[in-house]
Amino acid sequence: MLFLGEYEHVIDAKQRLAIPAEVRDVFNPEQHGSAFIAVPGGDASLWLWPERTFQAIARELQGSMLGDKELGAYERRIFSQSARVPMDSAGRVRIPERLLREHDLAGKAMVLGVGDHLELIAPERWATDRDQLDPVRSDIWSRARQKVADRGRGHES
Repeated sequence: MLFLGEYEHVIDAKQRLAIPAEVRDVFNPEQHGSAFIAVPGGDASLWLWPERTFQAIARELQGSMLGDKELGAYERRIFSQSARVPMDSAGRVRIPERLLREHDLAGKAMVLGVGDHLELIAPERWATDRDQLDPVRSDIWSRARQKVADRGRGHES
């Protein structure tokens, strides 16, 4: 399952965001759980992970972080600032106000499908980020294809 596309959506007065219909169509509660986990992400975006995907990642991270003080502190920050956001019958999630404030999400948000998760970002910020990525897009594709080819030949780069 892949989350794809970009969608501009309104965050209503009750802090609810409608999950795009195209995303809801691929969201399977039996596979993904009944909620998303809202997690502070990189680049001023708020990440929405399907509940079960986030739980699997959390289990993997906990085992690898034993004894690493810096990663342990980061884990504390991520888990304490994250929130479970169930999807209601209308396909909306309620984002806690503190997360909306921290990520400058007021009124509107871009919902980006980023493979295994969604990212919420202010429309103005996304326009700037997208413009910065456009000139290097072909180089990124070329490097990604090379990495896939190297893995296919048993080389890890």
